[in-house]
Amino acid sequence: MLQSDEIAQFIHDGLVKVEGAFSREAAAACREILWRDLGLSPDRPDQWMQPVMRLGMYQQPPFLEALDSQRLHGALDQLAGEGRWVMPAGLGAMVVRFPAKDKPWDDGWHIDASFPPPDDPSSQDYFQWRVNFASRSRSMLMLFLLSDCGPDDAPTRVRVGSHLPTARQLLAHGEAGVSLADLAREGFESSAGCEIALATGEAGTVWLLHPFTVHAAQAHHGRTARFLAQPGLGWREGPNVEHGASPVERAIRTALA
Repeated sequence: MLQSDEIAQFIHDGLVKVEGAFSREAAAACREILWRDLGLSPDRPDQWMQPVMRLGMYQQPPFLEALDSQRLHGALDQLAGEGRWVMPAGLGAMVVRFPAKDKPWDDGWHIDASFPPPDDPSSQDYFQWRVNFASRSRSMLMLFLLSDCGPDDAPTRVRVGSHLPTARQLLAHGEAGVSLADLAREGFESSAGCEIALATGEAGTVWLLHPFTVHAAQAHHGRTARFLAQPGLGWREGPNVEHGASPVERAIRTALA
């Protein structure tokens, strides 16, 4: 599904764009359900009072169709390893951004945490969840574009190549890793000089990001609502940074060498 140069790009840059990963019809059906659950209408922009609204995981047929894409699965086999990744049971978490005068509250640079704190394994406080240099429990961050997203439509900002310095930053915390809150306090200055890519594309596109790729939201300057799902991809048995052959593991090994 991916060409050799795209795989090399993923190792070096920490991201790859998979166009047409699922159908525009499935994306439209997903949006219809999400508009209903938001209690809003695409034809009533006067109702859009908040810059961002979030929804949970979805398991209705159009969402599962997006997850079950053979084109997407083929790309994941190439990047995380065939038979080594676990797709979530539903598609989420949903982030809907609207044109608004107010600045969004969630536009800071970050990576996503992947496992709960050892002293509170049932914790629902996501800021206390952790990430370690081996990327325990997460093999990929996936950005599903459920609506067309141009440069003005609040595309996710991505620091190209930021996964490499981030891996070295995480190494200092050892196997136990670091909480998302503590990582935010440390900051991501090591990747501040990276080129910025925008996760734009047509509905049906999926951006695949290395789990250490630093990214951020931004304000919406367009005209229509932007719908995005950003689920994590799990490991079936866990990563092997020392000997693993997948591009996800090879990128970490390159960073720490």
